[in-house]
Amino acid sequence: MTDPDPDGQPESAILVPVPEAEPAVGHLRARLDRSAGQGVPAHVTVLYPFMPPTQITAAVLSGVAAAVATVPAFDCRFARTAWFGDNVVWLAPEPDGPFRALTAAVHAAFPEYPPFGGQHAEVIPHLTVGDGSAGGLAALRAAEAEVRSALPVRTGVGSAWLMTGTRAPGSWRRLAVLPLGS
Repeated sequence: MTDPDPDGQPESAILVPVPEAEPAVGHLRARLDRSAGQGVPAHVTVLYPFMPPTQITAAVLSGVAAAVATVPAFDCRFARTAWFGDNVVWLAPEPDGPFRALTAAVHAAFPEYPPFGGQHAEVIPHLTVGDGSAGGLAALRAAEAEVRSALPVRTGVGSAWLMTGTRAPGSWRRLAVLPLGS
């Protein structure tokens, strides 16, 4: 039996893009992080999954923008790698408090959409380099060794993005830019 919808249902996410990380992680993510192939840039997730794209109205955009604006713009750096078990290697943002504040603010405004569907007791801000389902442990360890030589990555965070897409290659698109507070 074939999957009637091989690309999956349309989804949305709120994330902080980190274009400064692309030189260090872009080629690794292309091989080891499925979301990269779907068109999602190097990022730190604020809230995923968010509401179905068909439910995103002007009022929703206004609410998300207001929540994001409660957190002041900030600078951060990614100076070390970390792991979730043996399955995911990632870059740790320093400080991570503003990312936690963004997630808390958006979730408070939209409590029916818990971060990561409520699967984790604690949401840890991170920039995924790769996951085991895409490459296996040896590939992830090699990626970690390679990316360490490109650290630290520094960035200024002044906005989040609302993106929508499916599992189809290249399907994710930016729907809105959401400025942080001043």
